Amino acid sequence: MSDLSSAADKLARRTRWLLLTPALVILVFAASGPLLITLVYSFLTAGAYGGVEWQFSWDAWFNVVFERDIFEDTLGFSDAHLSIFWRSVKLSLMTTLFCIFFGFPTAYFIATRPKKQRDLWMLLIIIPFWTNLLIRTFAVVELIRNEGTVNTVLIALGIIDEPIQMLFTEFAILVGMVYVYLPLMVLPLYASMERLDFSLVEAGYDLYANRLKVLRRVILPLVKPGVIAGSILVFVPSLGAYVTPRVMGGGNQLMIGNLIELQFGQGRNWPLGAALSITLLAIVMIALMVYVRTAGEDEVRHG
Repeated sequence: MSDLSSAADKLARRTRWLLLTPALVILVFAASGPLLITLVYSFLTAGAYGGVEWQFSWDAWFNVVFERDIFEDTLGFSDAHLSIFWRSVKLSLMTTLFCIFFGFPTAYFIATRPKKQRDLWMLLIIIPFWTNLLIRTFAVVELIRNEGTVNTVLIALGIIDEPIQMLFTEFAILVGMVYVYLPLMVLPLYASMERLDFSLVEAGYDLYANRLKVLRRVILPLVKPGVIAGSILVFVPSLGAYVTPRVMGGGNQLMIGNLIELQFGQGRNWPLGAALSITLLAIVMIALMVYVRTAGEDEVRHG
Protein backbone atom coordinates (compact mmCIF):
# COMPACT_ATOMS: atom_id res chain seq x y z
CA MET A 1 0.00 0.00 0.00
CA SER A 2 2.88 2.34 0.87
CA ASP A 3 4.52 1.58 -2.49
CA LEU A 4 1.36 2.63 -4.32
CA SER A 5 1.17 5.85 -2.27
CA SER A 6 4.85 6.63 -2.97
CA ALA A 7 4.36 6.04 -6.70
CA ALA A 8 1.30 8.29 -6.72
CA ASP A 9 3.26 11.05 -4.97
CA LYS A 10 6.10 10.79 -7.49
CA LEU A 11 3.63 10.91 -10.37
CA ALA A 12 1.91 13.97 -8.89
CA ARG A 13 5.29 15.67 -8.36
CA ARG A 14 6.36 14.99 -11.95
CA THR A 15 3.01 16.27 -13.21
CA ARG A 16 3.42 19.53 -11.26
CA TRP A 17 6.93 20.05 -12.62
CA LEU A 18 5.69 19.29 -16.13
CA LEU A 19 2.94 21.89 -15.79
CA LEU A 20 5.42 24.43 -14.38
CA THR A 21 7.96 23.90 -17.16
CA PRO A 22 6.49 26.43 -19.67
CA ALA A 23 6.33 29.15 -17.01
CA LEU A 24 9.88 28.38 -15.82
CA VAL A 25 11.21 28.51 -19.39
CA ILE A 26 9.53 31.87 -19.98
CA LEU A 27 10.85 33.18 -16.64
CA VAL A 28 14.43 32.11 -17.43
CA PHE A 29 14.59 33.39 -21.01
CA ALA A 30 12.33 36.46 -20.73
CA ALA A 31 13.36 37.73 -17.27
CA SER A 32 16.47 36.08 -15.88
CA GLY A 33 18.19 35.92 -19.27
CA PRO A 34 18.16 39.67 -20.01
CA LEU A 35 19.16 40.44 -16.41
CA LEU A 36 22.12 38.08 -16.71
CA ILE A 37 23.18 39.73 -19.97
CA THR A 38 22.91 43.15 -18.32
CA LEU A 39 25.02 41.96 -15.39
CA VAL A 40 27.70 40.61 -17.75
CA TYR A 41 27.75 43.85 -19.78
CA SER A 42 28.36 45.86 -16.60
CA PHE A 43 31.76 44.16 -16.21
CA LEU A 44 32.91 44.78 -19.80
CA THR A 45 34.64 47.67 -21.55
CA ALA A 46 32.64 50.30 -23.42
CA GLY A 47 33.00 50.26 -27.20
CA ALA A 48 34.18 53.34 -29.07
CA TYR A 49 30.85 53.78 -30.90
CA GLY A 50 28.48 51.99 -28.57
CA GLY A 51 28.21 48.35 -27.69
CA VAL A 52 30.85 46.58 -25.63
CA GLU A 53 34.31 45.13 -26.01
CA TRP A 54 34.82 41.74 -24.43
CA GLN A 55 37.46 42.87 -21.98
CA PHE A 56 36.84 42.63 -18.25
CA SER A 57 36.68 46.01 -16.51
CA TRP A 58 35.44 47.54 -13.24
CA ASP A 59 35.17 51.01 -14.79
CA ALA A 60 31.38 50.96 -15.15
CA TRP A 61 30.79 50.15 -11.47
CA PHE A 62 33.46 52.63 -10.45
CA ASN A 63 31.79 55.38 -12.49
CA VAL A 64 28.40 54.78 -10.89
CA VAL A 65 29.56 56.53 -7.71
CA PHE A 66 32.98 58.04 -8.49
CA GLU A 67 34.53 60.13 -11.26
CA ARG A 68 38.07 61.15 -12.15
CA ASP A 69 38.88 64.74 -13.09
CA ILE A 70 40.21 64.78 -16.66
CA PHE A 71 42.47 67.78 -15.99
CA GLU A 72 43.87 67.15 -12.51
CA ASP A 73 43.44 63.34 -12.47
CA THR A 74 41.90 63.55 -9.00
CA LEU A 75 39.26 61.19 -7.67
CA GLY A 76 35.91 62.38 -6.32
CA PHE A 77 32.27 61.47 -6.01
CA SER A 78 30.10 61.65 -9.11
CA ASP A 79 27.85 64.50 -8.03
CA ALA A 80 25.66 64.20 -11.12
CA HIS A 81 24.88 60.52 -10.58
CA LEU A 82 24.39 60.84 -6.83
CA SER A 83 22.05 63.82 -7.25
CA ILE A 84 20.01 61.87 -9.80
CA PHE A 85 19.80 58.86 -7.46
CA TRP A 86 18.74 61.12 -4.59
CA ARG A 87 16.14 62.90 -6.76
CA SER A 88 14.72 59.57 -7.92
CA VAL A 89 14.40 58.12 -4.41
CA LYS A 90 13.05 61.40 -3.00
CA LEU A 91 10.41 61.87 -5.70
CA SER A 92 9.41 58.20 -5.52
CA LEU A 93 8.92 58.39 -1.76
CA MET A 94 6.99 61.65 -2.07
CA THR A 95 4.84 60.14 -4.83
CA THR A 96 4.06 57.17 -2.57
CA LEU A 97 3.16 59.41 0.37
CA PHE A 98 0.91 61.67 -1.72
CA CYS A 99 -0.77 58.64 -3.29
CA ILE A 100 -1.51 57.34 0.22
CA PHE A 101 -2.77 60.78 1.25
CA PHE A 102 -5.19 61.04 -1.69
CA GLY A 103 -5.83 57.33 -2.23
CA PHE A 104 -6.83 56.41 1.32
CA PRO A 105 -9.89 58.69 1.56
CA THR A 106 -10.81 57.84 -2.02
CA ALA A 107 -10.77 54.10 -1.31
CA TYR A 108 -12.64 54.63 1.98
CA PHE A 109 -15.31 56.69 0.22
CA ILE A 110 -15.84 53.99 -2.42
CA ALA A 111 -15.88 51.17 0.14
CA THR A 112 -18.58 52.92 2.18
CA ARG A 113 -20.90 53.48 -0.80
CA PRO A 114 -23.88 51.20 -1.44
CA LYS A 115 -22.80 48.04 -3.20
CA LYS A 116 -24.53 48.97 -6.46
CA GLN A 117 -22.57 52.25 -6.69
CA ARG A 118 -19.11 50.81 -6.00
CA ASP A 119 -18.66 49.36 -9.49
CA LEU A 120 -19.34 52.76 -11.05
CA TRP A 121 -16.82 54.51 -8.81
CA MET A 122 -14.21 51.83 -9.47
CA LEU A 123 -14.82 52.19 -13.19
CA LEU A 124 -14.01 55.89 -12.92
CA ILE A 125 -10.76 55.01 -11.16
CA ILE A 126 -9.78 52.42 -13.78
CA ILE A 127 -10.71 54.49 -16.86
CA PRO A 128 -7.31 56.31 -16.99
CA PHE A 129 -5.62 52.93 -17.56
CA TRP A 130 -7.48 52.74 -20.87
CA THR A 131 -5.50 55.74 -22.11
CA ASN A 132 -1.86 55.68 -23.14
CA LEU A 133 0.59 56.87 -20.48
CA LEU A 134 2.09 59.47 -22.82
CA ILE A 135 -1.33 60.99 -23.56
CA ARG A 136 -2.13 61.21 -19.84
CA THR A 137 1.21 62.89 -19.19
CA PHE A 138 0.63 65.49 -21.91
CA ALA A 139 -2.80 66.15 -20.41
CA VAL A 140 -1.09 67.16 -17.16
CA VAL A 141 1.35 69.31 -19.16
CA GLU A 142 -1.59 71.22 -20.61
CA LEU A 143 -2.85 71.93 -17.11
CA ILE A 144 0.35 73.30 -15.53
CA ARG A 145 2.25 74.90 -18.42
CA ASN A 146 2.66 78.69 -18.45
CA GLU A 147 -0.36 79.15 -20.74
CA GLY A 148 -2.22 76.20 -19.22
CA THR A 149 -5.48 75.96 -17.35
CA VAL A 150 -4.09 76.52 -13.84
CA ASN A 151 -2.14 79.68 -14.66
CA THR A 152 -4.97 81.03 -16.82
CA VAL A 153 -7.51 80.62 -13.99
CA LEU A 154 -5.17 82.14 -11.38
CA ILE A 155 -4.49 85.17 -13.58
CA ALA A 156 -8.19 85.59 -14.34
CA LEU A 157 -8.99 85.56 -10.61
CA GLY A 158 -6.30 88.15 -9.97
CA ILE A 159 -4.34 85.89 -7.63
CA ILE A 160 -1.15 86.19 -9.70
CA ASP A 161 0.05 88.76 -12.24
CA GLU A 162 2.22 86.49 -14.37
CA PRO A 163 2.35 82.73 -14.98
CA ILE A 164 4.04 80.54 -12.37
CA GLN A 165 6.79 78.34 -13.80
CA MET A 166 5.62 74.87 -12.81
CA LEU A 167 6.59 72.85 -15.86
CA PHE A 168 10.11 71.37 -16.14
CA THR A 169 10.55 71.29 -12.35
CA GLU A 170 10.57 68.56 -9.70
CA PHE A 171 7.10 69.75 -8.72
CA ALA A 172 5.85 68.99 -12.23
CA ILE A 173 7.35 65.50 -12.14
CA LEU A 174 5.76 64.87 -8.74
CA VAL A 175 2.33 66.02 -9.95
CA GLY A 176 2.62 63.86 -13.07
CA MET A 177 3.66 60.73 -11.19
CA VAL A 178 0.99 61.13 -8.50
CA TYR A 179 -1.64 61.44 -11.22
CA VAL A 180 -0.30 58.43 -13.13
CA TYR A 181 0.20 56.06 -10.18
CA LEU A 182 -2.69 57.08 -7.91
CA PRO A 183 -5.02 54.28 -9.20
CA LEU A 184 -2.33 51.73 -8.27
CA MET A 185 -2.73 52.88 -4.66
CA VAL A 186 -6.52 53.08 -4.67
CA LEU A 187 -7.09 49.54 -5.97
CA PRO A 188 -5.31 47.55 -3.19
CA LEU A 189 -6.59 49.96 -0.53
CA TYR A 190 -10.15 49.45 -1.76
CA ALA A 191 -9.63 45.67 -1.80
CA SER A 192 -8.63 45.80 1.89
CA MET A 193 -11.38 48.21 2.90
CA GLU A 194 -14.08 46.24 1.11
CA ARG A 195 -13.33 43.30 3.42
CA LEU A 196 -13.24 45.57 6.47
CA ASP A 197 -15.84 44.76 9.14
CA PHE A 198 -17.33 48.21 9.73
CA SER A 199 -19.03 46.96 12.88
CA LEU A 200 -15.57 47.30 14.47
CA VAL A 201 -15.60 50.98 13.51
CA GLU A 202 -19.00 51.39 15.14
CA ALA A 203 -17.69 49.58 18.22
CA GLY A 204 -14.84 52.09 18.42
CA TYR A 205 -17.32 54.97 18.43
CA ASP A 206 -19.43 53.17 21.05
CA LEU A 207 -16.31 53.07 23.26
CA TYR A 208 -16.11 56.89 23.01
CA ALA A 209 -13.15 56.99 20.61
CA ASN A 210 -13.02 60.03 18.37
CA ARG A 211 -12.58 59.76 14.61
CA LEU A 212 -8.80 60.15 14.75
CA LYS A 213 -8.44 57.33 17.27
CA VAL A 214 -10.77 55.06 15.30
CA LEU A 215 -8.70 55.75 12.17
CA ARG A 216 -5.38 55.16 13.94
CA ARG A 217 -6.31 52.23 16.21
CA VAL A 218 -8.98 50.38 14.19
CA ILE A 219 -9.00 51.17 10.48
CA LEU A 220 -5.27 51.58 9.74
CA PRO A 221 -4.13 48.30 11.37
CA LEU A 222 -6.83 46.36 9.50
CA VAL A 223 -6.09 47.86 6.07
CA LYS A 224 -2.31 47.97 6.49
CA PRO A 225 -1.77 45.09 3.99
CA GLY A 226 -3.47 47.24 1.36
CA VAL A 227 -1.29 50.23 2.28
CA ILE A 228 1.87 48.12 1.96
CA ALA A 229 0.76 46.57 -1.34
CA GLY A 230 -0.20 49.97 -2.76
CA SER A 231 3.09 51.50 -1.61
CA ILE A 232 5.04 48.78 -3.41
CA LEU A 233 2.95 49.15 -6.57
CA VAL A 234 3.60 52.91 -6.59
CA PHE A 235 7.19 53.14 -5.35
CA VAL A 236 8.70 50.51 -7.66
CA PRO A 237 7.48 51.87 -11.04
CA SER A 238 7.93 55.51 -9.99
CA LEU A 239 11.58 54.83 -9.07
CA GLY A 240 12.29 53.65 -12.60
CA ALA A 241 9.90 56.02 -14.36
CA TYR A 242 11.05 57.34 -17.74
CA VAL A 243 8.19 58.91 -19.69
CA THR A 244 6.78 61.21 -17.00
CA PRO A 245 10.16 62.67 -15.87
CA ARG A 246 11.21 63.07 -19.50
CA VAL A 247 8.10 65.00 -20.51
CA MET A 248 7.41 66.89 -17.28
CA GLY A 249 11.07 67.54 -16.47
CA GLY A 250 12.03 68.51 -20.00
CA GLY A 251 15.44 66.82 -19.71
CA ASN A 252 16.50 69.19 -16.91
CA GLN A 253 15.35 67.00 -14.00
CA LEU A 254 16.70 63.54 -14.84
CA MET A 255 15.79 60.43 -12.89
CA ILE A 256 17.46 57.03 -12.91
CA GLY A 257 15.44 55.76 -15.86
CA ASN A 258 16.40 58.79 -17.94
CA LEU A 259 20.07 58.41 -16.97
CA ILE A 260 20.09 54.76 -18.01
CA GLU A 261 18.51 55.59 -21.37
CA LEU A 262 21.06 58.37 -21.86
CA GLN A 263 23.96 55.96 -21.38
CA PHE A 264 22.58 53.43 -23.84
CA GLY A 265 21.70 56.21 -26.31
CA GLN A 266 23.70 59.42 -26.64
CA GLY A 267 26.34 58.44 -24.08
CA ARG A 268 27.14 55.17 -25.89
CA ASN A 269 28.41 53.71 -22.64
CA TRP A 270 26.58 50.41 -22.41
CA PRO A 271 28.55 49.01 -19.43
CA LEU A 272 27.73 52.11 -17.36
CA GLY A 273 24.08 51.89 -18.40
CA ALA A 274 24.07 48.21 -17.40
CA ALA A 275 25.70 48.98 -14.04
CA LEU A 276 23.13 51.70 -13.38
CA SER A 277 20.33 49.26 -14.28
CA ILE A 278 21.61 46.68 -11.79
CA THR A 279 21.98 49.43 -9.17
CA LEU A 280 18.35 50.42 -9.73
CA LEU A 281 17.34 46.76 -9.37
CA ALA A 282 19.28 46.56 -6.09
CA ILE A 283 17.54 49.67 -4.73
CA VAL A 284 14.14 48.19 -5.60
CA MET A 285 15.03 44.86 -3.95
CA ILE A 286 16.20 46.62 -0.78
CA ALA A 287 12.96 48.64 -0.67
CA LEU A 288 10.88 45.47 -1.11
CA MET A 289 12.84 43.68 1.64
CA VAL A 290 12.23 46.60 4.01
CA TYR A 291 8.49 46.56 3.21
CA VAL A 292 8.22 42.78 3.66
CA ARG A 293 10.24 42.79 6.89
CA THR A 294 8.16 45.64 8.32
CA ALA A 295 4.93 43.84 7.45
CA GLY A 296 6.21 40.60 8.97
CA GLU A 297 7.24 42.28 12.24
CA ASP A 298 3.85 43.98 12.54
CA GLU A 299 2.03 40.67 11.99
CA VAL A 300 4.09 39.04 14.74
CA ARG A 301 3.63 42.03 17.06
CA HIS A 302 -0.15 42.12 16.63
CA GLY A 303 -0.59 38.34 16.45
